[in-house]
Amino acid sequence: MKRNYSLLFAIAFLIMWSSKSISQESTWVAPEYSNNLKNPFKGNVKATADGKKIFNQMCVLCHGMHGKGNGEAGLTLERKPANFLSLRVVKETDGNIFWKITHGKAPMATYEELLSEDQRWKLVNYIRHLEINKKHK
Repeated sequence: MKRNYSLLFAIAFLIMWSSKSISQESTWVAPEYSNNLKNPFKGNVKATADGKKIFNQMCVLCHGMHGKGNGEAGLTLERKPANFLSLRVVKETDGNIFWKITHGKAPMATYEELLSEDQRWKLVNYIRHLEINKKHK
């Protein structure tokens, strides 16, 4: 009987450990070098306004009007779009966000060829604007 409890404990431990590993693998982390990428439009109000236009054209469908990851198309995806207001995203550097926009990760497309470098940085500005103004939404 003791042996059965040990076996059950071992199986339960393996299930918990493997599900934790799977969830950690699904976390999207930008490479370390992206921490050093500098936003050339940081604090630029016009760039942020341009970023809003790009966001409304390219991102709203999945990320939602306020960047909460609740856009109509995003709700149908197995891997849900990022909530830009979440602490996880807020803690990322501008360079991390820029890198993710540039390279994508399924189901998110890569925007390296669809948007210019300036447009991608302007999107970063607007995402930061969403974070700052989340109290008003």
